[in-house]
Amino acid sequence: MENITILLTGLSRVFASLARLSYALPLRDRASFRLQRVASTTTATMTTVVPTSEEDPVLYVVRFTAEMSWAEAGPEVAEQQVASLCLEAQECMIAGRWLDLASLMITSADLVFSKALDTDLECIFTIICNLVKKPESLDELFEMAKLLSTKIAQQPNDKPALRLKILINLYNLLENPYSRFLVYMNALKLAMDGKVTEHIIPSFKMIDTLLKEWDLRVQDQRDIFLAVSNILKEHKSFSSPKETLKFLTKYLATFSGEDSQVMEEAKEEAAHTIIEFVKAPDVFQLDLLEMPAIAQLENDTKYALVYQLLKIFQTQRLDAYLDFYATNSALLKSYGLVHEECIAKMRLMSIVDLASNESGQIPYSLIKDTLKIEDDEVEPWVVKAITTKLVDCKMDQMNQVIRVSHCTERVFGPRQWQALREKLATWSGNIANVITTIQANKVTEEGTQAMQGLAIH
Repeated sequence: MENITILLTGLSRVFASLARLSYALPLRDRASFRLQRVASTTTATMTTVVPTSEEDPVLYVVRFTAEMSWAEAGPEVAEQQVASLCLEAQECMIAGRWLDLASLMITSADLVFSKALDTDLECIFTIICNLVKKPESLDELFEMAKLLSTKIAQQPNDKPALRLKILINLYNLLENPYSRFLVYMNALKLAMDGKVTEHIIPSFKMIDTLLKEWDLRVQDQRDIFLAVSNILKEHKSFSSPKETLKFLTKYLATFSGEDSQVMEEAKEEAAHTIIEFVKAPDVFQLDLLEMPAIAQLENDTKYALVYQLLKIFQTQRLDAYLDFYATNSALLKSYGLVHEECIAKMRLMSIVDLASNESGQIPYSLIKDTLKIEDDEVEPWVVKAITTKLVDCKMDQMNQVIRVSHCTERVFGPRQWQALREKLATWSGNIANVITTIQANKVTEEGTQAMQGLAIH
């Protein structure tokens, strides 16, 4: 099973020269050196631990973290607590109580997270995370993955990049798809809360592949699409409007044929998707109107006007937008929409509408009137439509028309599917005629050659 590779700057290597010479360290770091020896032969993805010390790696970690946790309690108390924890860990190992052992170790490790060196923490959590290889029961494995990932993500402000690194290593150790999904969701939450999203955003390119691997229920799909879109929404410097809209529409697409109570959950994000579409300067085609999650807003008391705005941007021209703005300017401003940017986008949308509705050519005068611009602005706006690949056309300056050969559809609904079906039928018929003509010519040619052969004899 292909491991997820989602870490970029600062997280691409799991270990970098863990083994250090003990004589080069101060006395306080000798214990740290011994701990590093335990995990120094771990592979680059933290999947294998080969003990190199006399004590079992698990027991060594229990002892190391317990000593650090109880160091301030005094020797007598510390010694007693450390011995008790080590004994409990041994009992768990003998009895095969791996979930209890993981709980014991992660609790101690979490207590020393802010105190220990990062290299020590990597080693500690390598050994703890390797416990997921022990359970034979899938239920126990899932509970262990849930316990570890939740605990690791619980303090997002304490070394968040390191915590994220540990979570990704835990992900790679797991083979159960749903356990992997659970760890990934905790990684998303940690990245968001700890403000280290730049390390996990590159993984969004792999979401479609991961979804096939995870085989999720509808609710889980909603959770991950919403989590990803929220991250992209908050960190626009790392993504484009197209990426954000892609995950928002994936989220909304999961709402189909649901009861009204479930559909209610999608209303806020449906309205947000509409606003993001209107704002996006380079997104002109997005099939939103037919989506049930969007359509429910048409008669909604809170979002009906937002739906009306979408309808204008997807099916109407500039004059409809200007009429809407005249009575709803405060609403647009409340959503952060800039009037001039909306006009610019609607002008391009209007050119597309003219190109799709006219008979292959559009007079300059019609473009001028529709876009409400001056004569000398017609050609620059047509050029903009061409450069954004909304229309494919030529400008006939002599006759003051543009000749359209192709244009982008603003929406792709039943009418567009019917038109495509008719074009394919025509194309199929033309191909059939060509094949028939070729076959007829072949027969004629063969007959001619045969007659020539008889004439020679």
